[in-house]
Amino acid sequence: MIDPETGLDAVRDVAIAGGSIVAIAQTSLSDRLAPGGVTIDASGLVVAPGFIDLHAHGQSPEANEYQARDGVTTALELEWGYPRIAKWLASRVGRARVHYGASVSHGMLRTLAIPGLEGRAAELDQVAALDDPLRALQGALSAGFYQPLPEDRIGELTALLDQGLREGGLGIGMAHQYYPGATRTEILRVFQHAAARSAPIYTHVRSMGLDAIQEVVANAAATGAPLHIVHVNSSSLGDLPAALELIAGARRRGLDLTTESYPYTAGSTGIQSSIFDDGWQERLGISYGDVQWQDTGERLTRETFELLREEGGTVIIHMMKPEMIELAMRAPFVIIASDGMPYAPGAHPRSAGTFSRVLGRYVREQGVLTLPDAIRRMTLLPAQRLEEIAPAMRKKGRLQLGADADVTVFDPETVLDTATFEDDLSFSQGIRHVLVGGAFVVRDGETVEGAFPGKPIRGEAAVP
Repeated sequence: MIDPETGLDAVRDVAIAGGSIVAIAQTSLSDRLAPGGVTIDASGLVVAPGFIDLHAHGQSPEANEYQARDGVTTALELEWGYPRIAKWLASRVGRARVHYGASVSHGMLRTLAIPGLEGRAAELDQVAALDDPLRALQGALSAGFYQPLPEDRIGELTALLDQGLREGGLGIGMAHQYYPGATRTEILRVFQHAAARSAPIYTHVRSMGLDAIQEVVANAAATGAPLHIVHVNSSSLGDLPAALELIAGARRRGLDLTTESYPYTAGSTGIQSSIFDDGWQERLGISYGDVQWQDTGERLTRETFELLREEGGTVIIHMMKPEMIELAMRAPFVIIASDGMPYAPGAHPRSAGTFSRVLGRYVREQGVLTLPDAIRRMTLLPAQRLEEIAPAMRKKGRLQLGADADVTVFDPETVLDTATFEDDLSFSQGIRHVLVGGAFVVRDGETVEGAFPGKPIRGEAAVP
C-alpha cells in the first residue's frame, strides 16, 4: 500500500468497516473479519487512496462508470460549476457511483445580473440539474457571454454567488475565456469577494498564454483569494515553461495557488464557444484539420467547420506538443485532473483514461515521474486543495487509520488507458478494485451493477 501523506510504501493488511479504514497492520488482520466480510488478496497489486478528479464535466452514471474504471472515487465539477448547487446535489442522490460536488458557476450566474437578461432565471434553472453543465456554452444561457456586467450590478452577482456557497458550493468556478464580456474589473471584484469568503476560485483563464495566467495570479496576490488554475497545459500552450515558473514562484512566496494538467495533447470544447471566434487559427497555432468532430471522428475542413459552427456540438482540438505535456507531468506541484467531457461514445479519451494513462505511460513506460509521486498528485494534493473549504476532504486522499475507505487497487505492471481519439470510449485496464465509502463499484476488474454509493462533497465557505 502507498499512503502519500506519511510516505508509507510497504506491504500492509488494511481493514475496512463502516466506510472507514479501521486498522492497518504488518500482520494479518483476518481475525478481525466480521461475519459475512470480504477478503481481497492484493498480492502484487498497489493499494492506493481513491483518485480525486477536480475537473470532471461528466456527471452522469455513464460518465461515472468510466471514471470508476479509471480508479476515480471522487469526481468534481469545479471549472464551470453549477448555478443552483442545492438543486444539483439533490439530483445526484442515489445515482452517483462516485463522490460528487461542484463550484458555484460565475459564468452562468452573471447572466442574471446583466441588465435585460434577468428573465433568464427559468432557463438557468433547467441547467441546474443537468449531468452536462457545458450545455450552457450554447443556446439561451450564452446570451450574456459577450456583454459586460456594469459595476453597479456586482452586488447582485455576489449575492447569487453567496447563495450557491451557502448551499454547499466548493468555491467559485470562473471560466472567463468563454465569456469575454467579463471585464478585468469584474474578475477582480469576484476575486475580492472570494477572498472575503475564503472560497477558492477555479479558473479557466481569459486566453491561452502567459498574460492570462498573470492576470489571475496578480488578482490572487492582491486579494488573498485561494486560486486553482485549471488545465495549465492547454491554457498556456507554448508559454507553459514560463507559466510553470510563474506559478512556482508565486507558491514559494506564499500564495495559496495550485494548478492541474491532463496527460493528452488535445483539448475538447464546444465549437460555438468563444475559443473559435475570429483569429482562432493564429491564437492556437493550428488550422481546420487539427479540429476533430466528436460525433464522427472526422477532421474538419473550412466548409465543415463553418457548417458545424452554426449547428453546434463538441470538437476535439489537437493543439499541444508532447514535450509540453511531459513538462507538466514532471512539475511536482501540478495536480493530475482529467477535464473529462460529458459521456458520449466518441468523447475525448481523457474522459475514460486520464489516471491510468499517467500510471501506465508516464510512470511505468517513460519514467517521467515515480509511482508514489503520481499517486500523491492524484490523491493527496487534490484533497489538500479542498480541505479548507470542505473539511470532509481531510479524510480522503490518504490510507490511514480513520480515513474514508475510498480505495483503488491496481496492477502496476498492466495499468494503462485504452481509449483513443479514433474510437469510442473504452475502459482502462489494470484497475482491479475500486471502493467508494467502503462499497465496491469495481470488483475484479468489472463494474458492480447497481452500486451507487457516492456522497456529496459540500463546501463550508464563510458566508454570513
